[in-house]
Amino acid sequence: MSLIPDVLAVIGRFTIASLGAIGRLARFAGLAVSHMVRPPFYLGRVAEQMLHIGYFSLPVVGLTALFTGAALAQQIYVGGSRFNAESAVAAITVIGIVRELGPVLGGLMVAGRVSSSMAAEIGTMRVTEQIDAMTTLSTEPFKYLIAPRIWASVLVLPLLTMVANIIGVMGGFLIATERLGFNPANYLKVTHQYLEWDDVASSLVKAAVFGFIIALMGSYHGYTSSGGAAGVGRATTNAVVSAFILILLANLIITVIVFGS
Repeated sequence: MSLIPDVLAVIGRFTIASLGAIGRLARFAGLAVSHMVRPPFYLGRVAEQMLHIGYFSLPVVGLTALFTGAALAQQIYVGGSRFNAESAVAAITVIGIVRELGPVLGGLMVAGRVSSSMAAEIGTMRVTEQIDAMTTLSTEPFKYLIAPRIWASVLVLPLLTMVANIIGVMGGFLIATERLGFNPANYLKVTHQYLEWDDVASSLVKAAVFGFIIALMGSYHGYTSSGGAAGVGRATTNAVVSAFILILLANLIITVIVFGS
């Protein structure tokens, strides 16, 4: 008879802990956004973070998009050949990359690289009491450490996504024209014909949301870390995992809202 109360107790503890974590994250996000829109603004810090997040992420994002676009075109061709629909390679490739693969894979790659870096840097500052020293010197940590990172990530991710979309479509074009026998002019014509502004707009909106998630998760887990080096390690892992999960969840929500009808 004691089994049911024990199960309910476990469920209750899990629910309370989950709601508490969501509340702490929501409060942190609210503080971060409020400091993003109020002066002073550390534009130099924003530019520095844009360089770190954007420029240095170009190689991994570009290579991921190139290989994914090529593999996608190859798989669509093989699958389409079963239904005599090989001609749909260009249309499906550009829609798949621009709507989904470009922003999602770009966001995941940047999250793996940037969220961990942010969590490690801010977490180290937390456990070595550098953040407390900033507060003592009347420097608001949210304005100096967190707001510039979120601004930079929100501004840079759409640009990275545009690059990923272009390179991904180019990867599909190369494999289709060089290996699958497609005519280059016809392939580009179909690509342009089936690409719509709504696809591009949704891709950029997704990228901006993903950028916010990436910087928020890295900053939050670093800022709230404790327990020395082990705590910083946990914060780094939690930042990447939570960023991945929230990016995929946000992608689903935006896709249903934009294309659900």
